[in-house]
Amino acid sequence: MCGLSGEMRFDGTRPDLAAVQRMTDRLAARGPDGEGVWSRGAVALGHRRLKIIDLSERGAQPLTDAEQEITGVFNGCIYNYKELRAELTALGHRFRSTSDTEVVLAAYRQWGTDCVDHFHGMFAFALVEHRTGRLVLGRDRLGIKPMYLAETPGRLRFASSLPALLAAGDVDTSLDPVAVHQYLSWHATVAAPRTVLAGVRKLPPATVRVVEPDGTSREHRYWQPSYTRRPEHAGMGADEWRDAVLEALRTAVRRRMVADVPVGVLLSGGLDSSLIVALLADEGQRDLATFSVGFEAEGGDEGDEFRYSDLVAKEFATDHHQLVVPSHRVSTALDAAVAAMSEPMMSHDVVAFHLLSEQVSENVKVVQSGQGADEVFAGYHWYPDLASVARQDEPDKYIETYFDRTHADLAAMLQPDMLPRDDVSSHFVREHMAAPGAETALDAALRLDTHVMLVDDPVKRVDNMTMDWGLEARVPFLDHELVELAAACPPELKLADGGKGVLKEAGRKLLPRDVVDRPKGYFPVPAITHMAGPVLDRVREALGAPEAKRRGLFRDSYVAELLAAPDRHRTKRGANALWQVALLEIWLQTHGI
Repeated sequence: MCGLSGEMRFDGTRPDLAAVQRMTDRLAARGPDGEGVWSRGAVALGHRRLKIIDLSERGAQPLTDAEQEITGVFNGCIYNYKELRAELTALGHRFRSTSDTEVVLAAYRQWGTDCVDHFHGMFAFALVEHRTGRLVLGRDRLGIKPMYLAETPGRLRFASSLPALLAAGDVDTSLDPVAVHQYLSWHATVAAPRTVLAGVRKLPPATVRVVEPDGTSREHRYWQPSYTRRPEHAGMGADEWRDAVLEALRTAVRRRMVADVPVGVLLSGGLDSSLIVALLADEGQRDLATFSVGFEAEGGDEGDEFRYSDLVAKEFATDHHQLVVPSHRVSTALDAAVAAMSEPMMSHDVVAFHLLSEQVSENVKVVQSGQGADEVFAGYHWYPDLASVARQDEPDKYIETYFDRTHADLAAMLQPDMLPRDDVSSHFVREHMAAPGAETALDAALRLDTHVMLVDDPVKRVDNMTMDWGLEARVPFLDHELVELAAACPPELKLADGGKGVLKEAGRKLLPRDVVDRPKGYFPVPAITHMAGPVLDRVREALGAPEAKRRGLFRDSYVAELLAAPDRHRTKRGANALWQVALLEIWLQTHGI
């Protein structure tokens, strides 16, 4: 797990090594254990290292393969790197380290861009062919590891975070109206390849991009599971599906124990993270380090779920750590969390994850986390409603259920020059759901949520907040083979028992009933939910700042209405509308935009 950066020139000049160094320096938190910069011809690469596999200097990056043909930088972990190393050795490849990065280089030499089909893991990489000068960029199937791009005539820059690109300079920081429309419609999600900045894009998940020395490029998406029922699963009953899911999850959790350092678990006390702990205990892990966070109550809302995490920790005899955060710390921690965001993220738990990651990083370098289970196994409360509609009515029902606002609502919020003429967010959903490969209305919704909404909300949130403390988070529910199995699982088994039915049945084989059958919980941060005093002060400061006035993104009358009743205005999905608006402005100001 690390941070990577680089620049490629197409105009006959050398890359700007000072700019690459600035990007690399900005990624220091992602890789506190080492750094390096490499340049050859029109390409320069930068890297910050977090030592997880091969702790020696032989694993330092940028790394050149043993045949002196390819140099690359890598962020993430290839969980099956030992098996691939053995296979590649048998094919004649030589290795000088025991790192998974060197396996990536050898795999590319052996299989070209098809190397990604051989990887089990989370990854983003940039590889340079010495002979041709070609640059190859790749990203894992579920977009767990980020890759941001800034392209101008004659130059391409790339980095593991958007702020790193800003540090390099010369970025178009004007706002992208389509991205702002998505942000305000989809609970702060902006789908790849867009970001809220017109001059920065994201390499989409499951994508390889090949860039030629003349600047021409081609991309291909190498993975998209089918959300249909398959012949090989014909005749499987509920118990067989339960056992298949449990075994696939067991494999996913086991894979994510690969490391040369200890691995812990972020334990919320919910079904998903509790299952991870149970499976690790079942695999023989003893004194497993687990971590939970809670907040002071506000507005009658409880701020922790410790009774459940304590129950799991006791059941499996973990080395458990609790972090209790007083409300006044939320406002002081807010700016640090926003500074760690590659893109604005409004979810209340973003501050919680940042504070928790700080504590966890003092104990371990790697943790497993339960993100993704709700999207993969249909755990959210709106899925039964979506499943009940006809296939042709699914987009309208999804829009009605999932969106924070309508296009008309946005017209009343935004200044006219920031409002796209068409309802671009609804159009995106309709187009996505019309694509082949989804058998039912629920299949189409889960495909959209897993491959778009999940990637650019909870997955990005966990990566940004943990990596700001040099902490690697691994997400077994996004193991691509588990996702493929879940995509094929009959919808009624996922919807059973109030959602995640097949996963709950798996959980009943390992967990206390109180954990499996508890009401669904969320990561509560009441001080933000209810705009407690210090948080509201920060919001007022940001919306009244000269930068906000100059930007003129929102109508003055709308902002005044929100500020007059900070805790009253809610989006269709129940989020605090003032927080969503203010967070965007706080993020822009924090990053000097």
